[in-house]
Amino acid sequence: MLSTIHPSVAVMTTTYVLIPGFWLGAQVWRPVTDALRSQGHTVHAVDLTGMGERADLASRETDLSTHVDDVVHLLEQQDLHDVVLVGHSYGALVATGAADRVPERIARLVYVDSGPLPDGMAQADFDGPEARTANEALVEAGDGWRLPPPPWGALAAGVAGVDDEAVAALTAGSQAQPWRTATQPVALTGAWAHLPRTGVLCSFTLEGLRQMAPHAPTFAHMVDGDWTYVELPTWHWPMVSRPADLAEVLAAAGS
Repeated sequence: MLSTIHPSVAVMTTTYVLIPGFWLGAQVWRPVTDALRSQGHTVHAVDLTGMGERADLASRETDLSTHVDDVVHLLEQQDLHDVVLVGHSYGALVATGAADRVPERIARLVYVDSGPLPDGMAQADFDGPEARTANEALVEAGDGWRLPPPPWGALAAGVAGVDDEAVAALTAGSQAQPWRTATQPVALTGAWAHLPRTGVLCSFTLEGLRQMAPHAPTFAHMVDGDWTYVELPTWHWPMVSRPADLAEVLAAAGS
């Protein structure tokens, strides 16, 4: 799409859909959203069912399919095309699932410190059986169907660009995550696999990825297909620690 910002200057603008990871809603993307919109881009940051401003819709039945439906409905109801679909962390599963359903609406997939999981694998299995067991214990110790948010202050300790105000915002903006979103396996037809992809690597490097991929099926889809990579060293939530840089990366991915 062309957007004229001066009689003699026309720039390309892009439509972005930004999907947050566990515990968070659209608000976590605000600095990135503002930066992209200031460049004339159209940006939709998503509150998935049960999260963010839609926290009241959470239920025991909320699962990965619910969240994929959320994004597909947005794309269809807003009649969005040529979309750069961005998934952070768990949001990568949602982005891949939505792209698999409506690949004709997607121009590029962007995975922020994450990647597509193989068909039949669940998010809860990503870190191995011990981590899954520990998380299940946290769920059972709570209300029995949601995973509580992490201790943001402890995670952010020593991270450049994350101050007390940012930690307070994360704490206030996070919700317990419906556990079925983590345990429902990914179901893909393969239609998404023909789309170009960008990997934004924050907590691991490209060299590390290449070393892990042959030995870990969780990383298999991050080295096959049409990939470009950008290293953005920081913690797992770059939209908090390096939002301006992340916005630049996304703008380049959409150009």
